[in-house]
Amino acid sequence: MRIKNLLFILPTILIVLLAACSSQSTEEQIHSHLEQAVELEAEFENQQSAITDLEVQEQEIYNQIIDLGMEDFEQITELSNEALSIIDQREEKIELEKQSIESSQEEFAKIEDLISDLEDTEVKEKAETMYGVMDDRYSAYIKLNKAYVTSLELERALYTMLQQEEIEQEELTEHINSINESYEQVLNLNEQFNNHTLEYNALKKEFYEAAELVVSYEQN
Repeated sequence: MRIKNLLFILPTILIVLLAACSSQSTEEQIHSHLEQAVELEAEFENQQSAITDLEVQEQEIYNQIIDLGMEDFEQITELSNEALSIIDQREEKIELEKQSIESSQEEFAKIEDLISDLEDTEVKEKAETMYGVMDDRYSAYIKLNKAYVTSLELERALYTMLQQEEIEQEELTEHINSINESYEQVLNLNEQFNNHTLEYNALKKEFYEAAELVVSYEQN
């Protein structure tokens, strides 16, 4: 029932050479917003390992439960409550992750009007393509987040069912199948998000090169 969190992150890119004039060019303003958007995803990055750790803990509890028989119902109930607590923690961290992405998206949207001000055709085309891919990335994350939250709700229902002494095995099996199907969707959406992230990172680099911005690539 556990999915290892494999969300890719954006590398921080620092501008190291500004134009001679004191005011920023349109290209430099875009750079500023792009890198601020990366910084706003820091909380998203911070939650990754914590979420994975909680997933591992819950998986271990689940493995303990399925090794028990109904004569161990009291222990099953106790373990189920522990799992429910972990699901609550996962949900909290997923919400923090989502807020981080939403803040990043809000900052990134500020470049839309700036793109129309770009004079160089090639630079403008690069920026427009980059913007479209990043927009797709944010959309993919929202779908991924919703699918993950749905999976958490299904897991929560499972551990509640396990505390019902008269629950039928057929009903449990059917519900576990639903959880597995839900996580298959999560995996597919996770892959889409990662692909958009990789494509965006490449396009951002191309934009900086076309705009002749001298930058330093600093991996997070």
